[in-house]
Amino acid sequence: MRARTLMAGLTLGVSACTAFGPDRNPPQMPSPAHYSVEGQPVQLPTAGGIAQHVAIGARPVPEWWQAYESDALNALVEEGLNHSPSLAAAQSALRSAREALRSQIGNSMLPSVDIETSATRQRALGIPILPQQTFLENIFAARVQTSYTFDFFGAAFLADRALASQVRQQVFQLESTRRALAVNIVTGTINAASLQEQVSATEQLVALGEQRAQQIAARYKLGSASHDEMLAAEQDAANAAATLPALRAQALAVRHAQAVLLGRTPDQAPTPLSLDALHVPEAVPVAVPSDLLHQRPDILAAEAAVRATADEAGAATASMFPSLTLSASYGRGGFDWSTFTSPAGAIWSAGASLTQPLFHGGALIARKHQYEAAHDAAVAQYKQTVLAAFQNVADILVSLDEDANTLVQTDRAATAACDTQRDTDSRYKLGATPFYAKLTAGQQCQSARVQHVRARASRLADTAALFESMGNAAVERANNTLHGSIDIQKQMANGSEVATGASTAASSSP
Repeated sequence: MRARTLMAGLTLGVSACTAFGPDRNPPQMPSPAHYSVEGQPVQLPTAGGIAQHVAIGARPVPEWWQAYESDALNALVEEGLNHSPSLAAAQSALRSAREALRSQIGNSMLPSVDIETSATRQRALGIPILPQQTFLENIFAARVQTSYTFDFFGAAFLADRALASQVRQQVFQLESTRRALAVNIVTGTINAASLQEQVSATEQLVALGEQRAQQIAARYKLGSASHDEMLAAEQDAANAAATLPALRAQALAVRHAQAVLLGRTPDQAPTPLSLDALHVPEAVPVAVPSDLLHQRPDILAAEAAVRATADEAGAATASMFPSLTLSASYGRGGFDWSTFTSPAGAIWSAGASLTQPLFHGGALIARKHQYEAAHDAAVAQYKQTVLAAFQNVADILVSLDEDANTLVQTDRAATAACDTQRDTDSRYKLGATPFYAKLTAGQQCQSARVQHVRARASRLADTAALFESMGNAAVERANNTLHGSIDIQKQMANGSEVATGASTAASSSP
């Protein structure tokens, strides 16, 4: 009978947890057939000799940067993941949150046991009718105290589960930070390589422009060029030269940012790689929208926030119901050591207190409404996060498709411009073309080369963004990061089923 009563009470307490608070599950979201308005291509246009394949439904690639087939890039990413202060700060914050969860669970789910010892000497007031009004006395005491609060309505249970969900949310935020760091290092490396080549091409463009302006100025003095031609050439040369300082500053700023991402000082920025050293990944995974909800850390973090706020609202509701606390203590005490050590010095106490909140000035109701409103906000934020994730993938897929088209056209333009330069050089050597025409052709070639370099860099960077947007097996990473402490959330989620099964077994036992 005692076993049945105990299990019935356990079942009542755990079942009550599911009755308080809003639904913990995130809202159902639409699962579109494809991300973009114009459908989802499986094969992107061939550009640079490579036609990228979109692998629909493929699993995400954890260490996706290795697809660029560059040992130098792999080394930079690993260095950043191992030495980035921002990632180290996020990891330390997660450890702090995990220990806070353990602390709260230990305080709420287990009884507290304390040892108290004291030795005091004091002058105390006596009885007024006695001639001696005060007394000097020594008090010696030592005891063990314990107390435990029964969580019949699940207030502590839900508070613990809410904090476990918050820790889980922080795990996914750490994963987002890690992935953002990796993609920033990759795109920073790509941009540094691109800007280095752009600076080189622009320097040649400026040099050719200056030569052309000087040559036309000389022709003007000889009377073979008009004053307007001379001024136009001077203006073109100045405009080209004006773009170079900003481009150099941008290239150095990217290198400085890259150094900080790696955990270095800006003066220790790595040497820029060559774009030719970075291979365009030929296959990129694209998850179906329904799978994306379980892969992206930002969506999983938003889902954990929904669960946490639901449990906080439930805990606020459960706190308005009665709570029972049992306490006991045992020890020894006396006014001298002989009494303290004798059988007469034994002291003990046992008690129970039942507390039912009656009036708190509306604070408990307001607290319940506060967490319900926070839950509504978390649900809306989850919906927004999912929609933003779909948009992010759609935009990147469109950009990749157009990157290939842009690269095809800039490649055509660069090939034609540089072929024209070679033809003009040959004709100039034969005396069939003036020198300024040779310089003009060189300028056009370098200008086309700059556009081609930018198109190549955009394709490489957008490929990295697509890899990052797919997320990864973040659930397993989250559990590994939290070690065993996050399992309490799973135990809590299954608590009602366990309690119900145990109650059934108890009622059927003799």
